[in-house]
Amino acid sequence: MLYFLIIVLLIALDLFTKYIIKSNMDINQSVPIIENIFHITYVRNYGAAFNIFEGKQTLIVMVSLIAIIIVLIYIFSKRKIQHWSLLLALSLVAGGGIGNLISRITLGYVVDFLDFRIWPVFNVADVSVCVGCGFLILYVLYFEPRIKKSDNHV
Repeated sequence: MLYFLIIVLLIALDLFTKYIIKSNMDINQSVPIIENIFHITYVRNYGAAFNIFEGKQTLIVMVSLIAIIIVLIYIFSKRKIQHWSLLLALSLVAGGGIGNLISRITLGYVVDFLDFRIWPVFNVADVSVCVGCGFLILYVLYFEPRIKKSDNHV
């Protein structure tokens, strides 16, 4: 239940922030928060990460949908208790993926606005997916070997 709540809250936060930006800024408008370091910049992303596959909306939606379904089935079908880092990682990936998927389906693009000037502009869903992938790497490299080792000693 906790992981379902995390997913729902991430989707809500992502869609809310995108709505605020879309409602209050013009496309390509940039508001410096810390001059030349961090700006809020409203851009539309018609592709996937860093605008790759621009113009391939159907492909992006289908691949995203399949990946999200697989992740959700894994999260909610496991009877055996999984390690918190794996479930958190997958919940973050699912929440972010669903947030961007909703935007792609309803708007035809994703609203990006977090602009650190040295990196492509991104959004809350992107952060969620990246942090989730970080936790997934942590799980695979650190927790999973220890879990397997302890299972073998029981």
